[in-house]
Amino acid sequence: MGAERTAGAAIVAQLERLGVRRAYGVPGESYLEVLDALHDSPIETVVCRQEGGAGFMALAEARLTGRPGVAMVTRGPGAANAAIAVHTAWQDATPPTLV
Repeated sequence: MGAERTAGAAIVAQLERLGVRRAYGVPGESYLEVLDALHDSPIETVVCRQEGGAGFMALAEARLTGRPGVAMVTRGPGAANAAIAVHTAWQDATPPTLV
């Protein structure tokens, strides 16, 4: 029987279907399967130094292109650091920004 697809691979496949060209994030252990799948994907991974920066980069991408902006962060403090970018996207009615 062939190897089964991981959840991370399924997430990346969906991002590809949505037309995502870049994903911004601070690599972390909570989404290693996604990072592994991105390695073999045409989606460019932009490594950031801080989660808030990743969130605002995704927000800018969504505003400039009309395509979903993607910020990938770890749970807990990583999500808290990205929260202000998500709030800003919501308040400004920016096109879908995925975090």
